[in-house]
Formats: sequence, structure tokens, C-alpha cells
Amino acid sequence: MKNSEMKIQNPHDKFFKEIFSNPLVARDFIENYLPEPILKIVDLNELEIQNGSHVDEELSELFSDMLFRTKINQRDGYLYFLFEHKSYPDRMVALQLLTYMVRIWNQKVNRENDTHIPVIIPLVIYHGKTQWKMGSLLSDLIMDFDTLPEEVKQMTPDYRYQLYDLSHFSDEEIKGNAELTIALSIFRDVFTKNSQEFLETIFKAARALDELEEKETGIQYFETCMRYILTSGPQLSKDQLNTVIKQLAVTYKEGSEVTMTLAEVLREEGFKKGIEEGETRAFSKMVIKSLTKKFGIIPAEYREKLTQLDSITLETLTGEIDDFKTIEDVKKFLGI
Repeated sequence: MKNSEMKIQNPHDKFFKEIFSNPLVARDFIENYLPEPILKIVDLNELEIQNGSHVDEELSELFSDMLFRTKINQRDGYLYFLFEHKSYPDRMVALQLLTYMVRIWNQKVNRENDTHIPVIIPLVIYHGKTQWKMGSLLSDLIMDFDTLPEEVKQMTPDYRYQLYDLSHFSDEEIKGNAELTIALSIFRDVFTKNSQEFLETIFKAARALDELEEKETGIQYFETCMRYILTSGPQLSKDQLNTVIKQLAVTYKEGSEVTMTLAEVLREEGFKKGIEEGETRAFSKMVIKSLTKKFGIIPAEYREKLTQLDSITLETLTGEIDDFKTIEDVKKFLGI
């Protein structure tokens, strides 16, 4: 395993795409969780992953997406997965999702000069701490929509997305083959269990994967899961990590070796990241000091934004400070 593979910009996104890019896992999810009337008209034998993402770049830390083409009602159609990995629900998901669906339709029409648009079935997977209690209709975002005249309702676009709130799935509600149930359990537990409780999630995954007939596949899958757990799950203490390694050495030797290797690589990566973050913080302080010297007191909102910039953006800003005439130029650069 190369160190570069451990440099994860967004571990939730990486894990989601690694899991669902396996056609067997995606198909397993659709078979187990799509409502029966919809499943009846979806041809799972034609399931094909489409390249690219339709999520806005500034939202990519909060959402991941995957698009699958297949036959729906015997015509070309799409299943669109939007995975929300914030710790709380977002009221605007219906609007964001509609934007992405329109992009898919526009690409289809512009690329193929079609005179019709295909069916898109939108599926939202959520695994935050807070239960998703809001509606799944676009019209839920329009105040007093129900009181509008029917003529106005007919002129207003509306649709419903299929929601899967993993955070409140019981063990019995998590269905599918080993790979899918393990992934969904980890997604569910990553925000809702403490480090001690999470140990059982790890051991359960190890037991299930050790029973797979294809041992090599099981080991690779366990590595994928453990990489995600160690980068995104509740932080395990040194003693807890040693407990995992020792117990797996008895019950799942290959899993124990994988965990030791990952822990070592992540420890090294964490050390390097700490140095980089320290350098960036020092850089941002220097920029704030330069701006304060030129314009006087810098508003708190600006200072907070400056501390969030990466080193490349800070370097660009440093080169432009001399050209700034007023504090408004700083505001414009920061996009506030």
C-alpha cells in the first residue's frame, strides 16, 4: 500500500465511491432497498456506472454522488445516488438534487440531441447524528404550498426523492450481502457510536469478511473499511487499537496485519499533516498581520475566513496585498 493512497481529501466520499463502484454492491443495495413498484421496472442486468460528478465543487466536502445508467420501463434511465455525509440534515437537499438532475438531463440533451429526457430515480443516503425529520418533497421548501390554488401548484415543479436515513437503521433493517451490510453498518456507526462501542462494529466486520469464500477479496475489503474507520470514525485510543490488533490476531490474522499497517501509515501521515497545518496557521497569522498593518483592525469575519484558507491561496493573497486599495478588496478576494 503506497503512502499516497492514505492522503484522503474526503474519506467519506472515498469510502462511499469505493464501496458503491462495485456493481455487485450497488445492485445488492437496489434490490434490497428500492420500493417494489420501482424495482419491478428497473433492469439490474443493464446497470452501468457513469463517470463524473454533478455536485458543486464547494459542496463536495458535504455530498458525494454516483450515477448509474440502466433500463427503466424498457427505456434508458438513471439511478442517481446522493450521499450526504454531514452530521445533520440539510433542508435544501431537494433543491440541490434537482439542480444535479437538471445537469444530467442537459448533458444528455446537448450531447445526443435527444428530444426527450430520461427517467432519473433520485436516492439520498444520509448517516448523520440527527434524525432526518423533514419531508422529501421539493414543495416542502415552499412556504404554505398546500394553501396555493391548484392552478399555481400545477405551474410549480415538484418531485420526491427516496431517502435512506442510515443513522436510525436497526441491525435488522440493514439488509444485503456481507459487503453491503458491513458498509452500511460502518456508515451508521461512524457518527453515532463512541470509540468503545465501535470496536464491536470492527469485530463484526472482521467475522463476516473472514467467512467469505474469496479470502483475498475479504482482506481487500477489510482494508478499505479499516482505512475509513481509522480516518473518520471515533478516535481509538492506543489501548483500544492494540485490543483490535490482538483480538484479530486470534480470530482474523490477515485483518490484524492490515490494521497494524494502516495504523503505522496513518500515524506517519498524521505527523506530516500536523507540520503542514502548523505552517499554514503561521502563514495565515502573517497575512492577517500584514492586512492589519495596511488597513487597521480587520473584521472578525475576515480573520476567520483567512484562517480557513490553504497555503496556496494564502500565497496568492500575499502577492496581491500591495495592490489592494481598500478593505473592500480583501472582502472581494475572500468572497464574503
